[in-house]
Amino acid sequence: MIENTPDRVAYLGPAGTFTEQAASTYAPDSTLIPFPSSAAVADAVRSQMADQGVVPIENSLEGSVPETLDLLIGEAALRICREIVIPIEHALLTLPGTMPEQIRAIYSHPNALGQCRKFLERCFPQAQVVAALSTAAAVQGLNASPETAAAIAPPRAAAIYGVDILATGIQDHANNATRFVVLGSIDSLPTGNDKTSLCFAFEQDRPGLLYKAMGVFALRNINLVKVESRPTKESLGHYIFLVDLEGHRDDPLVREALGVLARDASIIKVLGS
Repeated sequence: MIENTPDRVAYLGPAGTFTEQAASTYAPDSTLIPFPSSAAVADAVRSQMADQGVVPIENSLEGSVPETLDLLIGEAALRICREIVIPIEHALLTLPGTMPEQIRAIYSHPNALGQCRKFLERCFPQAQVVAALSTAAAVQGLNASPETAAAIAPPRAAAIYGVDILATGIQDHANNATRFVVLGSIDSLPTGNDKTSLCFAFEQDRPGLLYKAMGVFALRNINLVKVESRPTKESLGHYIFLVDLEGHRDDPLVREALGVLARDASIIKVLGS
């Protein structure tokens, strides 16, 4: 349940994407505003064009979304205040009357193409695979294709854009799910069932440094649910670490752990609770 229902929620659009589905699930009574990139969603929230924004951060098959991670690392004004996980079902959409044997090109977002790789290899080995900016953009581009084409997108995109569903459930794994985060100006209030995301880096590498950092949480019985790294983009071999942990930043043990970690880290930033 949302503490205060936002009037306007920005999301990575256009309409008919899984991010729109996540935004609608999160705030069904809010006005949903599509934007062409995660950075644009962040700008919309920062400038108060929208109260909150929804962007994808991780898929169970393809892993993290680098654009979102880099955005969170570099964005000072926004916080992750909630997350939504939705199951991902892909469908093969075509213009009305299209037969499978006529398809020569298949359009979709690279992540969706990767999640349906086996289906494409088995059923359409000769078709050209073409990357699009989003699953919805792939459907929108069917009419402009120079050859008979199909698009991989959410089933609901068929009704939005007036195309047919040729096949459903074409993802390679039934347990496919994507995690989305809600960006806002403040954290959610503690509930007792919370998660906190943070990032940190060290000035100089030395043996046992990351081990010591992880021990800060282990000694306080704080469970880490995700740990990964991203290049700092400053020099080769330098990384920033991203951690999701159980608990709220206002919990005494979490607050204590963050204080201890800050003694060794050159950078530490709480991305949100």
